Amino acid sequence: MLPLSTATIKATFVNASRKVVSDITLPPGFDQLDWAQLDYFGWVDPKMKRRSYVVVPVDGEPVGIVLRQADASPRRRAQCSWCRDVKLPNEVVLYSAQRAGAAGRNGDTVGILVCEAFQCSANVRKLPSMAYIGYDVAAARDDRISMLRARSAGFVGEVIRPGD
Repeated sequence: MLPLSTATIKATFVNASRKVVSDITLPPGFDQLDWAQLDYFGWVDPKMKRRSYVVVPVDGEPVGIVLRQADASPRRRAQCSWCRDVKLPNEVVLYSAQRAGAAGRNGDTVGILVCEAFQCSANVRKLPSMAYIGYDVAAARDDRISMLRARSAGFVGEVIRPGD
């Protein structure tokens, strides 16, 4: 992912009012991010713990989405819809996103199960265990990275798609 400035990040949000965008607080350590290791940029709002944000590259352009964490969490361990890691070092929670445009203003939302603190980029970069002799571990990791990018961009597509 290409490095983003605060102004660029705030200009990317497609499902938020100007008030919400003006209230966005970037996470501590924002200046030290290793953008080359990120497939998307996601964080929990330090001031409003149930509100989170993701900025996902879609067709080479960053698109920002405001997410809200569900009040209830899954009773069992769940699998992240984006990284699909089977050995998660974190919890997976249900996030909902208001659709962009008129559909969102009418209350339409979409939901997704995602790593609570958005560690998907780190999860897919871990080398998988060797499944059998001749198994290309590096190619498997590269495939997981590309699938994370496709799944996160697909979710953004659902948010910006007009409601049914």
